[in-house]
Amino acid sequence: MPSEVSADSLQTPAPKLIDRFGRHIDYIRLSVTDRCDFRCVYCMAEDMNFLPRAKVLTLEEMAAVGRAFAELGVRKIRLTGGEPLVRRDVMTLVRELGALAQLRELVITTNGSQLERYAAELKAAGVRRLNISLDSLRPERFRRITRTGDLEVVLRGIRAAQAAGFERTKLNAVVLKHRNHDEVVDLVRFACDEGLDLSFIEEMPLGVIGDHDRAEAYYSSDDIRRDLAGHFDLIPTTEQTGGPSKYYRVGGSASRIGFISPHSHNFCGDCNRVRVSAEGQLLLCLGQEHSVDLRHVLRAHPGDPERLKQAIVEAMHIKPKGHDFNLKAQPVILRHMNMTGG
Repeated sequence: MPSEVSADSLQTPAPKLIDRFGRHIDYIRLSVTDRCDFRCVYCMAEDMNFLPRAKVLTLEEMAAVGRAFAELGVRKIRLTGGEPLVRRDVMTLVRELGALAQLRELVITTNGSQLERYAAELKAAGVRRLNISLDSLRPERFRRITRTGDLEVVLRGIRAAQAAGFERTKLNAVVLKHRNHDEVVDLVRFACDEGLDLSFIEEMPLGVIGDHDRAEAYYSSDDIRRDLAGHFDLIPTTEQTGGPSKYYRVGGSASRIGFISPHSHNFCGDCNRVRVSAEGQLLLCLGQEHSVDLRHVLRAHPGDPERLKQAIVEAMHIKPKGHDFNLKAQPVILRHMNMTGG
């Protein structure tokens, strides 16, 4: 169980994680597993070798990492994967993190396959928001992109999330030319009809995937906005959710449309986040290999939260200025997105 936080400690300003470029890190993405029940073509190869259990952080170790970051001023934790909800007993971790008084938000990114089962329980455990991947509304195409996914199961999961009452559930769609780029209007209409937000994402060149040429499949945020312009009134807004999306309000709707544009509109300058992989690597940048092995710290110094926090603070000194994504070259980053944490 998490330790109690006294009223006095809540009045004391929390320390801040500041990198060498003056950026305040207040958001972490914690991958609870590299495993997934989908095999999305932009995320991983069809035949994957997953981490052996001994290399994956235990749920207790992940809770310790979450507490350490919260005590260092992080106010938002996103649980990711792989697919976080396929991790056995993951709800014990969710409940521990959901009870951290310092957190402003506990959120989860999911493919939606397990939400029909878990949505109400996640809400009760303190999860405020969900991001749900949805790359196509056509069953056969959805199966092609995910390789194993069932669209109807995901749609039932979305309905379960809506019934559970999460704040501003958001859909994520990775857009690929000639695979699903012709569905961007339909996806926005679906989001507006369902009262959901939606972010379109340019594909991240992580790991060797084999399914397609990433340069050939690249479809920019500018291309998507052009496609939407004839159908929707997109009103720029300064609203933020703490991540890299740049949002637009849809005229006549409560929905927001976001664009995550690592290639066409680099967002590194105001980066406020780091990732922790399922094996405990503190990744200082999505597109660089700068990292610190928190698993080693946890296992070499069990029960020593101050040593863990010291390692995290010192890691800020090696956080790079930004990524070096190049769609036309072989990936410099060989880890797949499921290992990085989505």
